[in-house]
Amino acid sequence: MSKEIRVAELFAGVGGFRLGLDGYDDSRHPGFRMDSAGNFRTVWANQWEPDGKESRQFAWRCYEERFGKGSCVNEDIAVVLDEIKEGRRSLPEFDMLVGGFPCQDYSVAKPLALASGIEGKKGVLWWSINTLLEMRHPKYVLLENVDRLLKSPSSQRGRDFAIILSCLYRLGYSVEWRVINAADYGMPQRRRRVYIYAEYDASKWNLEQRLFTSGVEARAFPIKLDERFKPELFAISDDPYTSTKDFGVGMTISRFKDAGVMQNGEVLSYRVKPVYSGPSKMLGDVLVPINEVPEEFFISGKDLESWKYLKGGKKEERTTKLGFSYIYSEGPVAFPDALDKPSRTILTGEGGRGASRTKHVVEQNGRLRRLVPDELDRLQGFPKGWTDDGMTDGHRAFCMGNALVTNIPHRIGKIIAADNS
Repeated sequence: MSKEIRVAELFAGVGGFRLGLDGYDDSRHPGFRMDSAGNFRTVWANQWEPDGKESRQFAWRCYEERFGKGSCVNEDIAVVLDEIKEGRRSLPEFDMLVGGFPCQDYSVAKPLALASGIEGKKGVLWWSINTLLEMRHPKYVLLENVDRLLKSPSSQRGRDFAIILSCLYRLGYSVEWRVINAADYGMPQRRRRVYIYAEYDASKWNLEQRLFTSGVEARAFPIKLDERFKPELFAISDDPYTSTKDFGVGMTISRFKDAGVMQNGEVLSYRVKPVYSGPSKMLGDVLVPINEVPEEFFISGKDLESWKYLKGGKKEERTTKLGFSYIYSEGPVAFPDALDKPSRTILTGEGGRGASRTKHVVEQNGRLRRLVPDELDRLQGFPKGWTDDGMTDGHRAFCMGNALVTNIPHRIGKIIAADNS
């Protein structure tokens, strides 16, 4: 067995990273059992909705219901870290930091030479990750974000990700990243997210070999070169202010492609294609029997016309609040969604009865209906009913729209655990 890897989970949601890495085995919930990726043990977690309202902390309540009371800190992470630094709160030792953080403006205000520390914008959650890495330097880091991170902002393409790489380089980390579409590797949802793996004090890498064959992400999710595109090889600063000020200026396309590696400030990035030949699940595979679907999820009568309009193609004249006319157009989307293909990406607004262009609609036994929360759980790789703890349907949908596909950290974790044996 590999050595135990203790995990700290930030922005924990309903526990996607923890499920993927630790697995789940609780006699109270035998139907939730999931295999672990290896000898992982989550020792600390934080989940807090930024407005602080008790009514908004439903993801945290679900986390504690599944993993036990006291398993997750429900406080502003910036405040928690300040208290840890001041010695007013303890934090257990850990070997791996994980989290799915939002895509925000990560720019910093001053060069390191002029500041006592990095001064990022207040409320930007990357800086909490950076602070915790400065404090503890865990051996492993695994983070998830939307793939937009690699090319934002539009005024300075790739700057935000360059800032993150600068921070990690400064702290002694070597980095891999990959945009992974879950459906490309047999999962039942088309969901593209960037996964960032970083390793502290790593031995020297051959960058090309690391990206395509020897890397943690390359072994978990095999790839091949997309020969239509040239690689990018360039250097990055270890001062996030330099990246804030200079990276991506004048560029219309980001230098960060959908796969890459960085060590000692040297960056190599390629466009790649997935390599996979195993079994695949489709949307139809996650549907519950029709007798488990509450009547309010079915669509008929006048409601059906609203759904058809929103899902259909349009080219119509509209008027702004200032009285200006313009032509609005958009193409049709599938209605109903195909059951023999992976689903479209599920979003936080998937819940609620109202008609929507983005919500999923399936046909089952000749009837049209929305997806039920149990199906949303399964599309993200959670056990059926994971979020069924008293939450509203809308809250359950919100949690799954924010969650990750648990099999992705599970597969990455298996490689990390094997290397750690």
